[in-house]
Amino acid sequence: MIKEAIILAGGLGTRLRSAVPDLPKCMAPVNGKPFIAYVIEELKQQGIDSFIFSLGYKSEAIIEFINIHYTNLNIQYSVEEEPLGTGGAIKLACIKATEKNIIVTNGDTLFKVNITALSELHEKANAACTLSLKPMQNFERYGVVEIDENKQITSFKEKQFYEQGLINGGVYALSVDDILQSNLPEKFSFEKDYLEIFYRTKKMMGSVQDGYFIDIGIPEDYLKAQKEL
Repeated sequence: MIKEAIILAGGLGTRLRSAVPDLPKCMAPVNGKPFIAYVIEELKQQGIDSFIFSLGYKSEAIIEFINIHYTNLNIQYSVEEEPLGTGGAIKLACIKATEKNIIVTNGDTLFKVNITALSELHEKANAACTLSLKPMQNFERYGVVEIDENKQITSFKEKQFYEQGLINGGVYALSVDDILQSNLPEKFSFEKDYLEIFYRTKKMMGSVQDGYFIDIGIPEDYLKAQKEL
């Protein structure tokens, strides 16, 4: 099982500015504590014992919080000097990885994934990347991911209205060597420039997971988190 995780926490949070004007998105308070605390606690409960925090915008606020409240965690920081995109941030953080495979998740999304099942599928398939896929109904905010009977990804479909489908839940099991050796640029989108390009030539798998999911990227869902968490 994978025991190390990257938490992406470098986003500007522009869509959330009206609700949280002066903080990185993952530090938005939810019932008295930063949202990222819920993400950390969930990963700890699932057996993750080593963390790499990928930071950018106002990184000092996150570092201060982590250093005060998580003194017993095995922690490293990867700080972007300029925005590198999701892919560039992951690639930079992977340089600090100590394991062959790593979990990647977002600091502003909580998806209660079964990390053991995600890890097992990824390692058994010897995949480049394994995505957690969340079944959803009646949505238009997300694109759809399709898989075959072996759980291998066969397509990514654009955002539009879908009555039902599997969305990318934003929690990945990732081969560290693959992302570092794929001749990718310094700045790139993990979703558009890695997943949606390389699924045709690399083995990428989809683990269907129907756990609790919330993304606080927009004010309506940020308010929803206050009630649900």
